[in-house]
Amino acid sequence: MSVQIEERVRLADRAFFGHPRGLGWLSFTEVWERFSYYGMQTLLVLYMTHQLLLPGHVEHIAGFAVFRHIIESVTGPLSPQALGSQIFGLYAGLVWFTPILGGLLADRLTGRTFAIVGGAILMVIGHFLMAFEQCFLIALTCLLIGVGCFKGNLASQVGSLYAPGDSRAASAFQIYYLGIQIAVIITPLVCGTLGEVYGWHWGFGAAGVGMLVGLTIYLRGRRWLPPEPPRGKAARTSALVMTPRDWRNLAIMIALLPVLAAVQCGANQVANAYVIWGEATYQLHVFGLTVPVTWLQALDAIGTSSSILLTLLFWRLWATRLKEPDEMTKIAIGGVLLTLGPLILAAASWQAAASGHRASLAWGVAFEFVLNLGFANVAPIALGLYSRLAPRPIASTILGVFYLQIFFGNVLVGWLGRFLEKMSGENFWLLHAAVAGAAALILVLVRAPVARRLAPASEHSIANA
Repeated sequence: MSVQIEERVRLADRAFFGHPRGLGWLSFTEVWERFSYYGMQTLLVLYMTHQLLLPGHVEHIAGFAVFRHIIESVTGPLSPQALGSQIFGLYAGLVWFTPILGGLLADRLTGRTFAIVGGAILMVIGHFLMAFEQCFLIALTCLLIGVGCFKGNLASQVGSLYAPGDSRAASAFQIYYLGIQIAVIITPLVCGTLGEVYGWHWGFGAAGVGMLVGLTIYLRGRRWLPPEPPRGKAARTSALVMTPRDWRNLAIMIALLPVLAAVQCGANQVANAYVIWGEATYQLHVFGLTVPVTWLQALDAIGTSSSILLTLLFWRLWATRLKEPDEMTKIAIGGVLLTLGPLILAAASWQAAASGHRASLAWGVAFEFVLNLGFANVAPIALGLYSRLAPRPIASTILGVFYLQIFFGNVLVGWLGRFLEKMSGENFWLLHAAVAGAAALILVLVRAPVARRLAPASEHSIANA
């Protein structure tokens, strides 16, 4: 009985800006985990293309000859830039594939807390191993397994903070995403600057320290987090008794994954080929200062944070006069905006080629503004939708499935990134606009029937909760 009373008290908690205290602990944990992840990601392509994959360094990496042979048996011979882009795409893609395995592990065997703590420890080890060229592949493996155990399980705990129908759940994931963007803003300024100015390994080391801070915060806030759901035989039994509607919703959500991946190809390219293109195309000397190219990712994070806040404000004002759209309508609108982003970069490339001068960073600001308005209407809305529809006993697994769209997206941009050396900048970004535009068209066409099936009128949608 005391457990039930404690659970009711926890669900009624409004100490964190009207939300449960647990949301604050989880959000700040995620801030530092994303600091560590993006700290490493900010430097990865530049590190590989400027040092690690060059003669005199690449020979030192344990097991890399076999690894490179496997990649080039599929792609053909690759230059250091193309190989770096391909490795980044594979890594950034697999980071979002492994949460399925981490979710299954937590739902069936270990529980979420054990998986999250174990994943955090592996990430700490991986970041510090990046300081040694010989351990590059070992470090990536630790990071992949660690993120897989950590990411989906932490997000599923956010959803479990709220009882079904709790009106606060709608904005919880947007607050969660805002925390992520704070980390993404800070990361290029800290890890990027340390890596570019003082040495790559200083940047990677800072990322490892950030993950230690995140693990400490998570352990300190454990008392405010939701209890572990059933696992083992109980979880398998719950999965077997899913209703026909549950299975139908799951099929629709899986079918949407490649569409969500394709429509975000411009956004996912920001940490990959966009860095190389920006270094060669933008005028990075501003007011007598040279702007580190890694700061482009801080600009992206500032744009994302601002766009999420603007989007929240816009839809709240809209709801005072008109009915707020369902999730699928918002996602379709976001898809159209995500298509416009690469078109701006194509225009910047054309202007730079025509004038013979580097493009102004104003093009980058315009790109980030439009792209991130689209992102704000796709990523957090879709994550909230999948969380709402996930049966609680297997929520970690379902959210791991959701992250497959980021896996597909990063593999896609890794493949697209290889064309940067073969195409003009204009055609390179027009290719991204074509891919995103085709996916946006699909979202527009399926919006109404999918919305009816995933958000029946008898239920509260995430947009109106």
